[in-house]
Amino acid sequence: MSRRSAERKVYAHAKLRRLRREHGMNQVEMARALGISTSYANQIEQSQRPLTAPVLLRIAEVFGVDAEFFSDADEDRLTADLRTALADEACGVELPLPEEIAEAARDHPEVARALVALHHRYRDTAEQAAALASPGPGGSALLPTGEPHDEVRDFFYTHHNHFDPLDTEAERVAEFLELRPGRAADPLDARLAERHGVKVVQAAPGRSGDARRFDPATGLLFLSPWLSDGQRAFQLATQLALLEHAPLLDQLAEGAKELTTPESVALARIGLANYFAGALLMPYTVFQATADEVRYDVELLSARFGVGFETVCHRLSTLQRTGRRGVPFSFLRVDRAGNISKRQSATDFHFSRLGGTCPLWTVYEAFSAPGRILTQVAEMPDGKRYFWIARTVTRGGLGHHAPRAEYAVALGCELRHAHRLVYAEGIALADPRAATPIGLGCRICERRDCAQRARPPAGGRLAIDPDRRTYVPYPVETRTP
Repeated sequence: MSRRSAERKVYAHAKLRRLRREHGMNQVEMARALGISTSYANQIEQSQRPLTAPVLLRIAEVFGVDAEFFSDADEDRLTADLRTALADEACGVELPLPEEIAEAARDHPEVARALVALHHRYRDTAEQAAALASPGPGGSALLPTGEPHDEVRDFFYTHHNHFDPLDTEAERVAEFLELRPGRAADPLDARLAERHGVKVVQAAPGRSGDARRFDPATGLLFLSPWLSDGQRAFQLATQLALLEHAPLLDQLAEGAKELTTPESVALARIGLANYFAGALLMPYTVFQATADEVRYDVELLSARFGVGFETVCHRLSTLQRTGRRGVPFSFLRVDRAGNISKRQSATDFHFSRLGGTCPLWTVYEAFSAPGRILTQVAEMPDGKRYFWIARTVTRGGLGHHAPRAEYAVALGCELRHAHRLVYAEGIALADPRAATPIGLGCRICERRDCAQRARPPAGGRLAIDPDRRTYVPYPVETRTP
């Protein structure tokens, strides 16, 4: 474990150096502005001294940044991304030691980001080349369609799944409309009619998979007859965001460096509209206070605000307003095959891009206990522990032929926050034996003793011995530092 993980010290020389340069200062000028000696400033920038709490506060004041700017989260994410890139077989080199990768991300973050970006482009190009080499029906190539969705996920991930302008505007609208939890559909229906001339009609029962469909030419908004009251309100709120708050959605999506295509920007706008809908039905201040009051009991929050289990989990992962932060959660939704269709995070938890996620994760066990909330203390290879809850959810219409899908959703936080959750009651959080060792995915997982491993680990030579049969798939030779 690194010195920072063990001691929780902040070594942020690269970030401080970038701030200094952006403000046109040399070290002497920065030291004077912060009220510290030039030698101390130099030691900080050389990563020889940590940032103390008083210096952190002074930096926040002088440079106008939140103290969270120096948190480990972004650096840990970059480290995981860099490890994923270097673990790719295409690199053709032995995977560096974990501490070497961490040092590279800490000391040279811009270089690390460039390598990660190059790896993303390589993977996208490789997928397109494979598609072109494998024609689909009729002889035409089937190009992959997932890239825009990946960019949108990265966009939300970069923003820690929090957009305060949307939260602020949603609170204002909720107060103006006097929305009440569980009774928001009628006021939203009236707002759409009065402001935008939209008439809401119930779609005819059938096999259509549309929950919501708006026809701009006629002003008709068709909603599925199978929607619950909460789902109906959410779809109305989403349409209101798209019609009434388009400039704000455009401002947030356009120009984002993660969004490189018109398709990505369009998908991001939809995601932001959904964010606004959740913020409108669960206004930040009252929702965050209620979540603390009920100790993040998802089912109680679902009943109180009249929305579904998944919607509450998603909203809980957004509560990162400066000065009024909730528990920083990671949220994801998976299917039985391990495909991640949603992933948002306010923490440094990293979702693997290669080879799927860890099968020992409790989110997959949820499929064997439909409707039950399962808990897990999970330990990552670097020793960091998280507390997770997971449960299955079903989406779709009613009737034998109606399209529907079953997913598992999971909500997790660093173990140090778990005591704030009702689900942690009776669990020996401090006992290391209560933790399940998991990884980021078999390809980049550092664990050598996992019996569930699905493929050889990167950076290890296979130990091939015909006279030995182990319970660990793909045994590797011991590597000496």
